Amino acid sequence: MAAATAVVVDIPPFIKVYSDGSVTRTDHDPVPASPHPSSSDEINFISKDVVIDASKSVTARIFSPSEPAPDDDDDLLPIILYFHGGGFCVGSTRWSAYHAFLGRLSAESRSLVVSVDYRLAPEHRIPAAYEDCLDSLAWLISTSRTDEPWLRRADSSRVFLAGESAGGNIAHHVALRARGCGGGAVKGVMVVQPYFGSERRLQCEVGEDMWMNDSFWRLSLPVGSTRDHPACDFEKAEEILGKAEWDRFPATKVFVAGADLLRERGVMYAEFLVRKGVDAELITAEGEPHVYQLLSPGSDAAELLRAQMAEFVNRRV
Repeated sequence: MAAATAVVVDIPPFIKVYSDGSVTRTDHDPVPASPHPSSSDEINFISKDVVIDASKSVTARIFSPSEPAPDDDDDLLPIILYFHGGGFCVGSTRWSAYHAFLGRLSAESRSLVVSVDYRLAPEHRIPAAYEDCLDSLAWLISTSRTDEPWLRRADSSRVFLAGESAGGNIAHHVALRARGCGGGAVKGVMVVQPYFGSERRLQCEVGEDMWMNDSFWRLSLPVGSTRDHPACDFEKAEEILGKAEWDRFPATKVFVAGADLLRERGVMYAEFLVRKGVDAELITAEGEPHVYQLLSPGSDAAELLRAQMAEFVNRRV
C-alpha cells in the first residue's frame, strides 16, 4: 500500500505543502470581475479579467474608473501595474481585499490599475514571479488598443509599478530589470510595506511572525539559497548594477507601516535608494500594522494611502 501523503510545510491559514509536492492554498473570499458597478462599494470603478500568458496561466484584473471613455488622447489615463503580496506563495488579485482597495485606487487616482496574478512558489520559485511580472510590463506596453478594448483609455507611456509586501519586492526587481522591456515608460515605483530580508537579523526582527516570514522565503527562494540571495537582500543589487543603471532607476515612493515587523527593512530600502542617487521618498503610517490597507480597505488610513499614491501618480503625469 502506498505511503500516506504527509504535510511537510504548514503556514496557517494560508498554505500547506505535502510530501508528494502538491500544494493547497486558502482562497480568501474571491470576488468576480464586473464590467458594471454592482454595489454601493463599486459605484466608482469597474473591472475585467484578462489573460497575459496562457501558457503560464498568468492573468490580470484591470480596474478602471467607471466614467465613460474619453474622446481624445488628452484624457488618456496613466497605468498602475500592480503586484500583490503573499510571500511569493499565496495571494490573488481576485481576493476581495485587493478588489476593494485597487478598484478604489483606480477611481481615486484616475488611473487604470492592472493587477497581475503571477505564478506562485513553491511550484514556481523565484525568479518566476519576476519574469511573469516583467513579461506583464512588456505585454502592457506592446498590446495595442485594438487587442484589448479596455486599454483604449490607457497611456502606455505613463506606467507606474506598485505592490505591497512581496509585491513591493517584485516592483523593485521589475524596475531593476525593465531597462530593455518598456523601462522608458515606467515613470515611477510605489513600494508598499516591502518584503525584504537577509541572514543578518535586525533588532526588531523577533517573535513568531519571523517564523512565517522565514518559511515563505524557504519556499520561494531558489533551492539551496539563503536570505542573502539578491531577491531577498536588496543591497546585493549593489554588486550587480553600476552607477549608470542606478541613475536610470525610476522615482520611488516607499510606504511603511509603523507597527509592521517589516518597517525597518522598508526604511533601510528607502535610505539605500537615496544613497544610490534615486529620487526616493519615505512615507510612514504611524501605528498601522502590515497590509492594514487590505485588512480594512475602507478605513481612513487606507484612504490616506490611496490619496498619497494618487498624488505620486498625478504629480508625474
